[in-house]
Amino acid sequence: MRYIFGILILMHSLVHLLYAGHSARYFELKPGMVWPDGSWAFSRLLGNEAARNLVSVSLFLVAIGLIAGGIGIFLSQAWWRPVIVAAIGLSSVIFIFFWNGRMQNLDGQGMVGLLIDMAILLAVLILKWPLTR
Repeated sequence: MRYIFGILILMHSLVHLLYAGHSARYFELKPGMVWPDGSWAFSRLLGNEAARNLVSVSLFLVAIGLIAGGIGIFLSQAWWRPVIVAAIGLSSVIFIFFWNGRMQNLDGQGMVGLLIDMAILLAVLILKWPLTR
């Protein structure tokens, strides 16, 4: 189960890289998806372009943290838990603060990723799962 969890973490990091590329406008994840434009917390404060740059860099850092944590799981290192918790915490903050504040198109706003983040935090912090040797 530890290896399955490690693979899940690595796959989750790839999704963060996809969102980072999308927010930098290297490609479009789906037609008409403009996330993170219109963020309730940052677009008015920084403007959409600066908000996109901030999200791109932040999601890239989250992906690096998840990759490191996934490798830590595979190598049975004790440090993987705090690394993953920090990366998932940052991911959750990003998707909450860069949401546009509307209840439409939640999948394009990172809601699915946020639910996965919460499930990972539940498994890691509350259930203390997976156990490493």
